[in-house]
Amino acid sequence: MANLALRNLTKSYGKTEVLHGISLDVADGEFVVFVGPSGCGKSTTLRMIAGLEETSSGIIEIGGREVNNLEPKERDIAMVFQNYAIYPHMSVKKNIAFGLRSSKMPKADKEKRIQEVAEILDMVNLLDRKPNQLSGGQRQRVAIGRAMVRDPAVFLFDEPLSNLDAQLRTQMRLEIKKLHQRVGNTIIFVTHDQVEAMTMADRIVIMKDGYIQQVGTPAEVFHKPANTFVARFIGAPSMNLLEGQIDGTVVTLASGQTVNVPTLTANKNQSVLLGVRPDDLHPASANPILTGKVVLREPLGSETLIYVETPSGEIIAKADGRTPPEVGETVHLGADAENLHVFDTESGEALT
Repeated sequence: MANLALRNLTKSYGKTEVLHGISLDVADGEFVVFVGPSGCGKSTTLRMIAGLEETSSGIIEIGGREVNNLEPKERDIAMVFQNYAIYPHMSVKKNIAFGLRSSKMPKADKEKRIQEVAEILDMVNLLDRKPNQLSGGQRQRVAIGRAMVRDPAVFLFDEPLSNLDAQLRTQMRLEIKKLHQRVGNTIIFVTHDQVEAMTMADRIVIMKDGYIQQVGTPAEVFHKPANTFVARFIGAPSMNLLEGQIDGTVVTLASGQTVNVPTLTANKNQSVLLGVRPDDLHPASANPILTGKVVLREPLGSETLIYVETPSGEIIAKADGRTPPEVGETVHLGADAENLHVFDTESGEALT
């Protein structure tokens, strides 16, 4: 196992810079997930860590050793790809053993190591099968096993669950998380799926257009987003944002309604966006902050999403699944003051 450090990492293709001086420290044994929309630079960063892409500038360190000029096989990393990349003519056992092909380990030790990995991944009874006899989730476990058998300092996962159906994705998320808890290796995991990031990561790195927007625990990026991009990207449905002006700790919305935000620190008459997550906004009989008419309902079982048209704009709130308000009904919505967010309209940066 080892720590990982990125120092002012940039990547350019010709005159076009796609990665703009990102820096990050990953602790030994930490599970860090890079997440962001397509083209944000997350996979490029992963490929540079792996040595599959050259850096334009900056430093990559693994275990305190600079690896910029080292070949991939010299970096003590193992990579699991989106498309499995396992050999169809080989058995599961031979596919896993392929990770040890260049090792000088004695044959008996190799056999022991393959068996250990197969037991961890619950694949002992599948060792003699060919990939075409396996499910998608089992094939992905073979790819993980081939990486695990080398016992690398850092695991790199490049959107490994993208080709699986919804049920298998959920199952594999749990398996990878359990695997990390058992073996404790440093893991860098790339995905565009914020649910994967929230459920698996010790820390999340949120990227956009080649820049890091925020680094934090799942709770931090959800409850304390650094800017409007993070507020919208993390959480489903995304955070409600309403235009307003501030005066002290009071936000005046476009409708003229005022909302007090005790944690607010900003300039008088500054244009802002008032944010509140649907999870934190509910029908309330006392001290409502918004009032409007229900225009749509989405039943989710134990709760119902309600789309509410207010004088300040349409918002989404959550109501009880058993007795939600009817479409056309006027509702009063409340939220705790600590769950209100304010962002500068121009920069998008958080002011709370």
